[in-house]
Formats: sequence, structure tokens, C-alpha cells
Amino acid sequence: MKRHDPTPGPAARLRPLALHAIAWVVGAFVVVPLGFGLLGGFKDTGQLSANPFGLPSPWVVSNYTDILASASFWRQLGNSVFIALATAAVAVGVSAAAAFVFARFAFRGRELLFTLFTAGLMFPFTVAILPLFILLRTFGLLDNPLGVILPQAAFGLPVTIIVLRGFFRTVPGEIEEAATLDGCGALGFFWRILLPMARPALATVSVLAIVGSWNNFMLPLVVFNDPGWWTIPLGVQQFQGQYAADWARILAYVVLAMVPALAFYAVAERRLVGGLTAGATKG
Repeated sequence: MKRHDPTPGPAARLRPLALHAIAWVVGAFVVVPLGFGLLGGFKDTGQLSANPFGLPSPWVVSNYTDILASASFWRQLGNSVFIALATAAVAVGVSAAAAFVFARFAFRGRELLFTLFTAGLMFPFTVAILPLFILLRTFGLLDNPLGVILPQAAFGLPVTIIVLRGFFRTVPGEIEEAATLDGCGALGFFWRILLPMARPALATVSVLAIVGSWNNFMLPLVVFNDPGWWTIPLGVQQFQGQYAADWARILAYVVLAMVPALAFYAVAERRLVGGLTAGATKG
């Protein structure tokens, strides 16, 4: 009888080292630009040109404090937060109802209608920008936050419905039957039982909707002519145009614009990964 050698081969020993090396390289591509921008914001233009990767000497703290003291920065931050939260609320609310119907009801043409929703993933947002602008102008939604919230929510429906439908379908039918025997109708089952059970999936799609809205530049650029409704991405562009020669101040503005998104993702990362993992293991 041939004895099995438990000693791992060279390939098995090198695999963890290769994975660690890849992780370090990917991490460097993320951390190095962030560190460069953070330190660059504490320099002046002369320091940034003469010593771009060194420590500031002296530290120009005013680049950050002047921006934090600016009312326009906080107004743009508030606009981005409001639009992102409203977009997530509309997209998740409508998608949850649609996903419930697609997952728990059988009717003629269900799969065809669901396929039409999923086909929306194939069309990039920029393709529809011209007809969307004409439609928003017709309905008087230019310079109106609804002109950004509603289209963002509409374009977020496909992926949100797909994720929630997959999660809703994993709920055993016995739970729905027990709820029906207890006198709970379809709406009551959806509101009182299904939605609480789907909290990981709801958190996942909410995070995706908020991040997508926060990073959206094209639609607010088209819709908002009034600077009072500008979001953070528009503020970065405007600030870069205003201080085109002062790259250190621009870096400071970009870093401060990234902080809320990074902080939100750091808080929501566990729920995002947990929701995706739950959907992958149950679906």
C-alpha cells in the first residue's frame, strides 16, 4: 500500500505567498494615492513641485481649514447626503415590492417581465442622458433634486430587484403558509415577516444605491444649473476650475470630499459583504 505524503508540494507552499503579494500590490495601488493626496494637501504648490513625495515642510494646515470653513463645501455635502439617501429610499422601496411579486407570486409573463428589468443592466447611464434631459425639461424637473433622485433610482432598479428577488426566494414556503394560517395576508407577510428577514439584503442594496448616487457626476451636471444644488462631484470640478494653479489646495478639497464616502463604507462594509455572502450561499 502506497503511503500518502502529507508534506505540501512547492505549488501549495507558494500559493499563499502569491496571494499575499497580490494583496500587498493591490493595497499599495489604493493606499499610495490616498497618502499622496493627504500629505499633498498640507503643502503649498512650491513644495508639491519640488518634493511631491516628501513630508510637508512647513505644514500648510490652512488648505484644509479654509475649505472646512467654506459654506459652499458643507452645502454640497448636505446636497449629496440628501440625494443619496432619497435615491436609496426610493430605489429600495420600489424594488422590494417588485422583487416580492417576482419571487412569491406566479403569473403569466412573470419571467419575461423580470428579464426586461434585468436587461436594464446592459444599458449604461450615459446612453440615455439626452432623452432623459428632454424628459426632465418637459416635466420641469431641471434644478430640482427630484430630477436626479428619480432617474438614479430608476437606473438602480435592475440590480436591486435581482438581489432582493434572489433573497426573497430563499425564504421557505412553510413560513408563508404558517403566516397565512395565522390570518396574515400577502401584504402583512411582506411587511411584518419578509422585510425583517431580508435586512442583510436590504442593507446591501441600500449601500450600493448610496455609493452609486454619491459618485454620480453626469446627471447632477446636466440637471443642476443652480450652484445651490451642486453635489460633491460638481463641487470638486468647480473648485479645480477656480484654483487650477493651486494643486495642493485641490488635493485638500479632493481628500475632504472622499472622507464621508470612505467613512460610510468603513461602517457599512461588514453589512455589504455579509449581505452579498448571504445571497451567494442561499441563492
